[in-house]
Amino acid sequence: MAQHDFSTHPLARPVRVRAGFSLTFEVPYPTPMLFVVQPSERPEATGTRQRIIDARPLGAAQGIHSYTDSHGNTVWRTLAPAGTFTIGHDLIAEVTRNPDPAYPSLRKMMVEELPDETIGYLLPSRYVDSDLLSAEAWDRFGNIQGGWAQVQAISDYLFDSCVYGYGSNSTTTAKQALDSGRAVCRDFAHMGVAFCRALNIPARYVCGYMPDIDIVPDPVPMDFHAWFEAFIDGEWRTFDARHNKPRVGRVLIAQGRDASDVAFSTTFGSAKLTHMKVWADETDFENTLDIEPNPRIF
Repeated sequence: MAQHDFSTHPLARPVRVRAGFSLTFEVPYPTPMLFVVQPSERPEATGTRQRIIDARPLGAAQGIHSYTDSHGNTVWRTLAPAGTFTIGHDLIAEVTRNPDPAYPSLRKMMVEELPDETIGYLLPSRYVDSDLLSAEAWDRFGNIQGGWAQVQAISDYLFDSCVYGYGSNSTTTAKQALDSGRAVCRDFAHMGVAFCRALNIPARYVCGYMPDIDIVPDPVPMDFHAWFEAFIDGEWRTFDARHNKPRVGRVLIAQGRDASDVAFSTTFGSAKLTHMKVWADETDFENTLDIEPNPRIF
């Protein structure tokens, strides 16, 4: 496994996060399934660095086939057998301990300056109806100078105007969530991406694990988390309108145009999810998966 030298990076203080999930499905007949759940080495400039120290499969993950999609994400592919089907993993990732970095003075790039590979992240997509939010985006944020300042203003607005809570579903778009005033992390990410794209700032949807490090633990059972990245002054930068404050310990799983690119499971049949457990906790720096089981798994 590749090793990255954290000591030469400005965000050099590492933290180890033990993270994982377990999903159980009832499958009436053999069913093809895809899973986007595997974190990978991320040396690219996203404001964080991560490497996987140790990983163990749970259930069917041991015999899975994987491939890399067009966004660079690892996708698990399997034919789930009929009956009760469980899949998951338990891993330790090393990430930078510093909170999400902030660069308030970063400029906004002109469209003609943008790299070719970012242009697709300016366009509307399945859940990011940025074309329907264009007028509101320019009215609310168009006069703000600077790329970082504009995106931070978007995050501030969404955090202040939308109540966190269930009310959306798997087909809710950014505009629908905004109009309802109620959102979960998936919706906050879609709305942030939509406003950025409407302002000609490339933006992408990101999902991963986010432990409760250096904050009061949330008593709500853990789930996968979603945030977004905006391409500002030549690099992808992290924003999280759900929490709207720098956090420690993000473990990035996947990124794409919206949630349709990074759904944690896709079923080509009638498999029914009956049990789901997700965990992400800071672990002792010397710990490995051999020492003790994570109590969140059971």
